[in-house]
Amino acid sequence: MDEVPRRRSGLAPEAYEEVPPEQYPPYVPASESPREFTFRAVLIGLAIAVVFGAANAYLGLRVGLTVTASIPAAVIAVAALRVLGRGNVLEGNIIQTVGSSGESLAAGVIFTIPALFIWGMDVSQLQVFVLASLGGLLGVLFMIPLRRYLIVREHGRLPYPEGTAAAEVLAAGDSGGGKARLLFTGLGIGALYQVLNNPRALGLWQDEPTLPVTRLRTEAAVAVTPELLGIGYIVGPRIAAILLAGSLISWYVLIPLIALIGQNAATPMFPETERLIRDMAPGDLWNRYIRYVGAGSVAAGGIVTLMRSLPTMVSSVRAGVAGLREAGGAGVKRTDDDLPLPFVGGGVLAIGVVLALLPPTFMPVGVFGAALMLIFAFVFVTVSSRVVGLIGNSTNPISGMTIATLLFTSLLFVATGAAEAVDARVAILSVGAVVCIAASIAGDASQDLKTGFLLGSTPRKQQIGELIGVVVPATIMGAVLLLLHRGIGIGSEDLAAPQATLMALVIDGVIGGDLPWGLVAIGAAIALVVEMLGIPSLPLAVGIYLPLSLQTSIMAGGLVRMLVERRYRSGPIEVLREKRENGVLFASGLIAGAALVGVLIAGLVFAEKQGVGGLSGIAPALQNAAGTLPAVPSLLIFAGLALLLWVFAVRGHAGGEVRARSGGAGVGEI
Repeated sequence: MDEVPRRRSGLAPEAYEEVPPEQYPPYVPASESPREFTFRAVLIGLAIAVVFGAANAYLGLRVGLTVTASIPAAVIAVAALRVLGRGNVLEGNIIQTVGSSGESLAAGVIFTIPALFIWGMDVSQLQVFVLASLGGLLGVLFMIPLRRYLIVREHGRLPYPEGTAAAEVLAAGDSGGGKARLLFTGLGIGALYQVLNNPRALGLWQDEPTLPVTRLRTEAAVAVTPELLGIGYIVGPRIAAILLAGSLISWYVLIPLIALIGQNAATPMFPETERLIRDMAPGDLWNRYIRYVGAGSVAAGGIVTLMRSLPTMVSSVRAGVAGLREAGGAGVKRTDDDLPLPFVGGGVLAIGVVLALLPPTFMPVGVFGAALMLIFAFVFVTVSSRVVGLIGNSTNPISGMTIATLLFTSLLFVATGAAEAVDARVAILSVGAVVCIAASIAGDASQDLKTGFLLGSTPRKQQIGELIGVVVPATIMGAVLLLLHRGIGIGSEDLAAPQATLMALVIDGVIGGDLPWGLVAIGAAIALVVEMLGIPSLPLAVGIYLPLSLQTSIMAGGLVRMLVERRYRSGPIEVLREKRENGVLFASGLIAGAALVGVLIAGLVFAEKQGVGGLSGIAPALQNAAGTLPAVPSLLIFAGLALLLWVFAVRGHAGGEVRARSGGAGVGEI
């Protein structure tokens, strides 16, 4: 796809070695200036950002995880430029840079803003846009002065795995067409499956076969959906098993224990105020008791992850200050040309002023809240930008950073008396939302700039692409949230929104003090115990919080990944990587297709509620004609989908290989 002469088939060996940055030979030398920031690159990138942003909003609300878009965006970039012609690797990197921003924006939004829906408040699309866009812009702007230190000077010491993998995909672009077919095939199959299976659409077979386990007062269930299967493949068998273990603790230890303790109780057990334990179904017990235990586990897991990162945090803040000092020097080479510091400083100041001057009836931030946003955003943007360089986006403790922000902000509001205001909760959440979005976007921007450093991109053009890639997807985030809330219900069992629920609990707990702290403490204790055993507590905590049916399906995807890796682990490592990457791309397509159709179905359900029409006339007609299939055929159909994932991973694409030596496919922030 190159109009630039190619000197090698991939990145130079120095891309993986600790060498002085001036000795690293980028894929495209600084002396060459191919076209890079083009209209078509931005347009394709924005389409990817919107698609993966909407898909990850649905996914994050459903299972508390998002899927990184860097590798799919890079593959689509290679394929698109091959079709359009006269492209080059740097133009492809602009597509990847703009395209991957939507997923990170969605993660920051769905981890915080849905708390407003959980509180029963009215939320407008404009409010979501303002918080999302300003938080995202802060993340990009604060990261720009850090580039020369974290990306350039720390080359070889901070690997930035997703960024390096995306650079490998773009550099090995000869195989892009076949790889893109894997992604789009998965997308089509995931979308079709969702239409046929979703009970709000055609519902031709059960979407969640359930078997009562009466002796334990619980149940066994599997959500037979393609997005969960895809997530399981991407996260792999270990994380999938930890997630499942968390759900097993909830559904086969805690729920039976609560049922046993309360079976003879003559009065409701707090926090339930009306029903007796013996009259409650397993789902009711999960909703009234286990969610608080899960929230305590997620909070403790996030804080433990954050505490583990403290040494990195301290050094990151110091590095940030050093980076600000260094950034004053003008970059001479094309590959060292950043947006100027006056632009960055002016942009940050303008955002702070806008936040401070927002009308209280629209968003009660004020000068105090705006100042807290800027301070916490700078600290955690610096932390996030460095942490992802060490361990990647998949383990970036965004939720822990947000919890810390909300705790400090809530305590400051209480100490200053600001917590007495009627809109104090909204103000505190707004601070957390902006900081969460900024930190999430900064992690993605860091990976993108690492890709650019390895390929020889112009940083200034990438940074402009990041700014555009934040603002445009932010325009649709509000609509996606409103459609999902009005069509399905944010906070319901189908869209549990675990992180946002936790953020609401943290704020309510500090300000109101009326939480069932005993249940929260039990969850925190579980997280601490598993940390002592050397098990990552955050995935287990998410498993405790979410329904069992979700985790069993994720485990199925993890098992497919395990079978693929076992088949090829004794052979050449390059073959294993290629097969694993095949599966990741097909799984990413399953996720995107199913999630996008899920958003569309939610919109149709909402339209039906408004009397505009919908699916209610189609689904019953088909179901009456064919009948909804019972549990066993539903499980067999899901097994067939899992087999299809295995087949595409193993067979993949006949031509070429996309190398990703450092990994790069994984879940987003949790």
